[in-house]
Amino acid sequence: MKVVVCLITTLCLLLSGCASKIRSEVTAFHQWPSAMAEKTFSFSQKEGEPTGLERVNYENLIRTELVKQGLREAGDGQQAALSVSFNATVSAKDVRVIETVLVDSWYGTPWYGPGYYSPFWAGWPGYSPFYGPFGPGMPVAREQERRYTVFYRELRLKITDALAGQPVYEVTVRSEGKDGNLARIMPYLVRSAFAEFPGKSGTPRIVEMKIDDKP
Repeated sequence: MKVVVCLITTLCLLLSGCASKIRSEVTAFHQWPSAMAEKTFSFSQKEGEPTGLERVNYENLIRTELVKQGLREAGDGQQAALSVSFNATVSAKDVRVIETVLVDSWYGTPWYGPGYYSPFWAGWPGYSPFYGPFGPGMPVAREQERRYTVFYRELRLKITDALAGQPVYEVTVRSEGKDGNLARIMPYLVRSAFAEFPGKSGTPRIVEMKIDDKP
């Protein structure tokens, strides 16, 4: 019984630890000049891309990271040296998994072997704390179906030399998980895009971030 409890406790801790982080694959390609401090930037948007307050919020997240890199936003009427564009998407996929599990041959409950104590059996006639009410059930392998939805979150961001028309930084951030709310995930995608900026060009890397109430 103690062994079972320990295993269950350990599993719960592992699951809670996984749920508290977002893991993203980040791939950046760049030709980032060394003398980029104090360069100005502005946001550009392709025709047909979403507009509105949601996009403004995402621009604010990106703006914060660009300022951390020593850049500054161009003022009204000022020609920016860099043009920043981005696109964020979420897609869903239903996953069906067939698992083989061991169940008790008498009661259809998960089988843990002789010695497993179940409070449900405790009040039955003939109960034994070692073998259940009437003796140990034999384990039987059965197939069990499990369904869940996985969300694929992606951010693509590009910084272009506005005068030359050539990209100087392109990054793709991909992650997957149970949360399909882009507004909630976007802060972590943006921060991952600028982690170790500009990073090694063309080399995918994994970025993990702790999920908190105020990212």
